[in-house]
Amino acid sequence: MECSISRTNLNCISLGDPDTKKSVALLKQACLDSGFFYVVDHGISQELMDDVFAQSKKFFDLPINEKMELLRDEKNRGYTPMLDEILDPENQVNGDYKEGYYIGIEVPEDDPQANRPFYGPNQWPSDEVLPRWRKVMEQYHSEALRVAKSIARIIALALNLEEDFFDKPEMLGEPIATLRLLHYEGGQKTGKVSNPAKGVFGAGAHSDYGLITLLATDDVVGLQICKDRNAQPQVWEYVAPVKGSTLHRVVLDGRERHSIAFFVEPSHDCVVECLPTCKSESNPPKFPPITCSAYLSQRYKDTHADLTAYSSNKA
Repeated sequence: MECSISRTNLNCISLGDPDTKKSVALLKQACLDSGFFYVVDHGISQELMDDVFAQSKKFFDLPINEKMELLRDEKNRGYTPMLDEILDPENQVNGDYKEGYYIGIEVPEDDPQANRPFYGPNQWPSDEVLPRWRKVMEQYHSEALRVAKSIARIIALALNLEEDFFDKPEMLGEPIATLRLLHYEGGQKTGKVSNPAKGVFGAGAHSDYGLITLLATDDVVGLQICKDRNAQPQVWEYVAPVKGSTLHRVVLDGRERHSIAFFVEPSHDCVVECLPTCKSESNPPKFPPITCSAYLSQRYKDTHADLTAYSSNKA
């Protein structure tokens, strides 16, 4: 059950602000409030951001048969078609009305590290079809990872940990970092406008899998967040897009929409467990330890279509 939709205001954290205590206080309050905040002065140029969105649009404008030639592989690199992902199966009648493209850390096939579930070579459109595409995406991947590590240092201080806590090799020293281009087709193409009452969403309600998600959006409003998942009725609030820049979903009003997500997780072997400053005898851990690789593999399996469903589409 839901109530009417409103708009929310989020804290804005500047990575260029020398007042670290201010940034820590703003982040701590944002995480207690919703887990979402704006990041500005991050050092990624508007020119690069515009280029990433333009190149993303060029890919999604390709004919479906050309996109399917780059269908995601077992390492989740490549194209994800419309309805491939279902994030809220209890409330969605179909999958998400979006298509996407995964780009991870590039590891050559003959490198021993490529045997890890989330490392390996990416799939790239040919230079003949999309010149400069790979170069732009690799540049943004590198820049976004730099920003994520800066945010992680503020998070560490907010958790009363050493500033470099997440810089360790087992944490973000050897991260799983995934760029995902997202495209929500307009209602004129799909005939679909989101209707929560009928279980139709651009992206169903979900919380992200990992440590940090950076999300760059275009000017089309669609992202909603729910600050209290246990509230009855749930209150969903729109998040206004900001140029340059918990439980959430995407509700489409019929307009085409693009966004660029960047997911940052610890290393494959990192043991995900309650942080030392977040537990005590009276407040023990709520979940058992698990490796990052095992946890992510299960989450991807739970939310994406089985690749065998596409076997007839990809020769």
